[in-house]
Amino acid sequence: MPQTQRRIVASIVLLVFLGVWVWGAATIGTMLITAPKWLSLIFFIVAGIGWAVPLKPVFKWMNSAPED
Repeated sequence: MPQTQRRIVASIVLLVFLGVWVWGAATIGTMLITAPKWLSLIFFIVAGIGWAVPLKPVFKWMNSAPED
């Protein structure tokens, strides 16, 4: 697959995944209103940084050399 097509596919995957991630984080975050502050802090740190871990293979695939 050419590099430009890889970037388009990866961009679509990224947007869909981030939309679901933000929706999930916001939903869970609203449930933590009565939780202790330290638990909310840990959750929002994980939610803020954790999105990159599942997308690492997508970024690696997007930037890899085209297969001949």
